[in-house]
Amino acid sequence: MSVPTQPRPGDDANREEPVNTPEQEPVNTPATPDVNASDTPAVNTEQTDTVNGKVLPFAPRPDSAANVEAIPVQDRRDLARSEVIDAEIVDDDAAAAAAPVLVDPPEAPRTWWETIGDATARPLVAKWLTSWEEFTARAKYLARYAAHAFAFHALRVPVYVPTAFLRSFGAIGRLVARLYRWVYDAESKPVRMAARDRADVNEYMKLREARNETVRKRMLPVWLGLLCLIGVGYVCLSTLSAFWNWTLLLSVMTMIGWWGAPADKPVAGRAVDSVKTPKITSQMVEDALCSLGIGALNQAYTKGKRISFPSPIQRDGDGWRAEVDLPLGVPAGDVIAKRQELSSALRRQIGCVWPEGDAKVHEGRLVLWVGDQDLSKSRQPAWPLAKPGAVVDLFKPQPFGTDQRGRWVNVTLMFVSMVIGAVPRMGKTVTLRELLLIAILDPRAIVYAYDLKGTGDLAAIAPCAHAYGVGDDPEDIEVMVAEMRKLREEMRRRTKVIRSLPESICPDNKVTPELAARKDLGLAPIVVGVDECQVWFEHEKYGKEFEEICTDLAKRGPALGILLILATQRPDAKSLPTGISANAILRYCLKVQGHTENDMVLGTSMHKNGVRATMFARTDRGIGYLVGEGEEAKIVRSVYKDATDAKKIAAGARRRREEAGNITGYAAGESVDIEAARLDPLADALAMFQRGEDKLWSEVIVTRLAELRPNQYGNWTPANLATALKPYGVKPKQVWATDPTTGKGSNRNGYTRDALHAARDTAKSNGA
Repeated sequence: MSVPTQPRPGDDANREEPVNTPEQEPVNTPATPDVNASDTPAVNTEQTDTVNGKVLPFAPRPDSAANVEAIPVQDRRDLARSEVIDAEIVDDDAAAAAAPVLVDPPEAPRTWWETIGDATARPLVAKWLTSWEEFTARAKYLARYAAHAFAFHALRVPVYVPTAFLRSFGAIGRLVARLYRWVYDAESKPVRMAARDRADVNEYMKLREARNETVRKRMLPVWLGLLCLIGVGYVCLSTLSAFWNWTLLLSVMTMIGWWGAPADKPVAGRAVDSVKTPKITSQMVEDALCSLGIGALNQAYTKGKRISFPSPIQRDGDGWRAEVDLPLGVPAGDVIAKRQELSSALRRQIGCVWPEGDAKVHEGRLVLWVGDQDLSKSRQPAWPLAKPGAVVDLFKPQPFGTDQRGRWVNVTLMFVSMVIGAVPRMGKTVTLRELLLIAILDPRAIVYAYDLKGTGDLAAIAPCAHAYGVGDDPEDIEVMVAEMRKLREEMRRRTKVIRSLPESICPDNKVTPELAARKDLGLAPIVVGVDECQVWFEHEKYGKEFEEICTDLAKRGPALGILLILATQRPDAKSLPTGISANAILRYCLKVQGHTENDMVLGTSMHKNGVRATMFARTDRGIGYLVGEGEEAKIVRSVYKDATDAKKIAAGARRRREEAGNITGYAAGESVDIEAARLDPLADALAMFQRGEDKLWSEVIVTRLAELRPNQYGNWTPANLATALKPYGVKPKQVWATDPTTGKGSNRNGYTRDALHAARDTAKSNGA
């Protein structure tokens, strides 16, 4: 038995070839066809032997393939003859190569416990109930609202009463008309009239009878009510005087007019006009993001990759919070950089729209907070430290500013240095003044305040300041450098004190609140605030010395209770040396122009990570990123206190300082010796060489300097001399000299006359 096959190209059309023979068993191997079965000719087994192939059916039945081993051989032969209609030659190697390779792991079913483990618990109660500040803020708002509404309506009572009385007549008329329609069943009249018009006598009579029955039932309570009203009137007229009768009548008429006024024309108006901001929806966020013109975002949407919301959009404070997972390849920083465009797309003021990244989750997580009011114009809670009698402990967190939701953000000034950066007129100086106000509110603190801009913005701090300077005149700079030299000496003294204390008192080798409270140790906190610090570091004569001192203070000062706060409008490497910015823990950056300035203030790669102070607008005065207080960067609005308010706070701080006996330096009327500020250690060291002396040891020079100017050089050591001469490029080295007391010569650290002369000539050529 054979099955005729279709003619192949080049074959005789009438030739028939057998497909299967009794001696050769068919092999039924299931395979997925690559072409249409109707277009593929059948191939016999003889041909398959010549090409080393197998005969595979295009569409075998599942049962014949699955149970082929269980079928007897003869039955399998019959099954093959009946099943194989069209077949193709499939090479073994080609079939193996064409078979898909599974690379994804199989989807394992997740247990109930695993599903619960991935879930994020939602808060049991509202967030404002768990925050005492937010709870009190809402309670205060409700109290203010109630007080305002009461005062508003109380002032208008003389207008409300006659208005309500006059409207009572119309209200009574409407009440009588409504009562009449109810008693006489006015709502059923159209139905009765329709039955009359159709001449349906039976239906009309039934409706009429039902209406008459309803009227009889409703008339009874109306008559009873009238009798009660007449009875009340009779009792009042017979028992009360005319005054009380008229008073009662007017009161009733007024109440009827009040409650019976039309809904669109109430007697009393609204006490406040509230503007309800539109609700933020997922569609609104998607449309806004698509309109930003971000190439990667638009391409993702073109390919159908949309954004997702890992959690519901919900109210958060006085605004809406939306967490968004951006499409693959779109970082949150790209959206943050287009904050102005995003605010336009959301139809909100730019001060209401605050996008932030959440790198803890991934770089594509965007946290969008949209407030009801512009942050720079919204009412900020009263600063707790502005209250009379406020006292600060610098070792504890103090309220610095509020976030977008109006919650206080604290800063701890102890054991850190701080950098403030911004373009001009963004609130940098006001922020520095606020921090110095916090410092002077601690009666123990010793405050240095320097206003290098010269406008007197820090004048409110002067009554409590140990050192105060304003302007960049040469005399002022000389005084400042002298004070900073003394401060460095104080830092060195503190290291010796800390080193000498037993471990039981000072286990961590740093200043503690207990040590700061002891006046005998002299370890009270020292806070140095400098506005426009670039004036120091760019000074042609003292710039390097200022940089050296401030770098030392930033590195070693925090552990010794010395805090350095620098503010600049030019946050670059020259205006803010890297040695200082790299050691500043607290950083506050208001608006800056570029990513370089952003990272110079906030830290390396902050702009890349989505912390971008470049997104702030010119209207966002006093608003910046705070880094270093906590793990995350926070958008904080600092407290604005003008000069008048600052002076009031400083006056209270001075009274408490007087009580504590801590009025020193500038605040106590002490002045700095200008001659000491004008020291020229290079010229003085040269003057110590006597005739015939070409080399001197360092200790000999220091001894002679102390004899020359004991007030200035009395406490100097060879190390002080080396530090003072270092800016001139002179370093101590081994020199051979004779001991004047013993007359013996030896090698010790010292200087040569020629080296000092060369340094002086170089300084003169540089204009120093």
